[in-house]
Formats: sequence, C-alpha cells, structure tokens
Amino acid sequence: MIEQIEAVQRMQDYIAAYLSEEITLASLSKVSCFSPWYSYRLFLQYTNMTPADYVRRLRLSKSAIRLRDESCKIIDVALSLGFGSVDGYQRAFFREFGCNPRAYAKNPVPLYLFTPYGVKYRTPRKEKKMETMKNVFVQVIEKPERKVLIKRGIKATDYFAYCEEVGCDIWGLLQSIKSISAEPVCLWLPSQYIEPGTSEYVQGVEVPADYDGIVPDGLDVIILPAAKYLMFKGEAFDEEEYCPAIEELQAAIADYDPQVIDAQWDLSNPRIQLEPIGARGYIELHPIKI
Repeated sequence: MIEQIEAVQRMQDYIAAYLSEEITLASLSKVSCFSPWYSYRLFLQYTNMTPADYVRRLRLSKSAIRLRDESCKIIDVALSLGFGSVDGYQRAFFREFGCNPRAYAKNPVPLYLFTPYGVKYRTPRKEKKMETMKNVFVQVIEKPERKVLIKRGIKATDYFAYCEEVGCDIWGLLQSIKSISAEPVCLWLPSQYIEPGTSEYVQGVEVPADYDGIVPDGLDVIILPAAKYLMFKGEAFDEEEYCPAIEELQAAIADYDPQVIDAQWDLSNPRIQLEPIGARGYIELHPIKI
C-alpha cells in the first residue's frame, strides 16, 4: 500500500510541476513506475477522480486565482494553463464554478476552488518523531483591524477534528476570497467570539475592515481589533512529517516567556495557525500586549 500511495503522490507532484504543459497518461506512468493502465487505476482509487479530471480542476482553480489577482486576457490565461481554446476553457470554467470567467474577472465572487491534497499526507503519522528542533524564528508583527469570514465547527479543537466535522472543501472556498494576509487562516477563538454550541477552532479568511463583499452561505463574520502578535516559525520539514513539525513548534511556544520582550499573552485575541507548508516551516501567531 505504501508503494502505491507514493506512486500516486509522485503523479500528483508531477502534475503540480508541469501543470501548464501537456500531461499524458504515459508521462504519469513514467513517474509512477507502473503501467499506464495500473497508474490510472491507482490514481482513481486514491484521489476519487481520473487524472484528466484532476488536471482540469486544478487548472481551472489556478486560472480563477489569476483572473482574481491579475489584469490579464482570458485567452492568455486559457492557453497558458493548457486549454486548447477559449471556448473550451469558458465552458469548463462555467461547468466547474457556475459563472463565466469574463464576468468573474470583472467581479470576483467566492468559489469552491479545488484543493489538491497529497495522498501521502492525508493520514497523520505521529509515530515518527522529528529531530529536536534547533531553530525557531520569533518576530513581533502587527495586524490591523479587520473582518474575518469564518466557518464554525461544533466540537473541533484542532485541524483534524475540524476536517472530520466540517470537511476539507471549505479551504478551497476560503482560498478564493482575496485575503489581506495572502492566505486563509485557522484560529482558536477567545470565548467572546464563540457562538453557543460552536467550536473554539475555526477556519477563515481575513479581509479589510470595510469589506462589503459576498459572505458565502454557512460563513459568519467577526470583527477583530488591531493587535500585536508574536510570530513563531519553525524549520522547514518534509511534508509527510507535518504532525511532528506542529508538535515540536507548539512545545517550543509553550516554553517561551513573553516577558523577555516586556510583553504578556493577550487572551482577548485569537491564536492563529497558518497552513503547514514544509518549505517554509510551520507557523503560529500568538497575540501579545506590550
């Protein structure tokens, strides 16, 4: 099973690296080290979609981000991401998101973007410990007053419980909303922001304080004041070892005394977690008062 999972992961990595180029079953077979037929079957088994559907959805989601953030022509976006024609791209975009790409570019609305979770990283692997973390980068940062569009859970206390309860598709929706911090966030809410019967742990996206755009169904809006945070950033890690990376950094945070910088923890603001990405290291932000 491990060999099969790693083969599918190699195909996913190849697709991510060569998304703008022609991707064939033969090329995927080469990186998977299995026959084309067996590679196709493995990919479908572990991702619940064919390689072609996976590539199409990922290309469409990448194109939506470009249309949201860049002043670019529809034809340039379509051709640069491997679509053979503008008409074909427009039809595919409409089938995926229910709107025309030209209209979306003029007025971006929240969309459920495809989030390509690697099959190798879906199961927590806590049995293996990282070597003792040698370096933790600590920096004081400031966040402005802002609104946060959040999806509440019921009992979730961390990412894994939240995903089981809410599902992972919410991350794609949050990614489609342009954030002042460039990415969605996970938050542990102080009591004053928790609605009765809902979870302390939520996922959301930070937007300007004057945001008056669409709030998708199922999301709530909270307003957070300007605040100072200590950003803790761990060392880079292998993607499959994200659980130990989180545990190691959280242990280092627990040992940190903010009085060394003449500060104290601010329990009135949420603690923030960024998506664990191996190349940059695991990051948490803890609010402080100075």
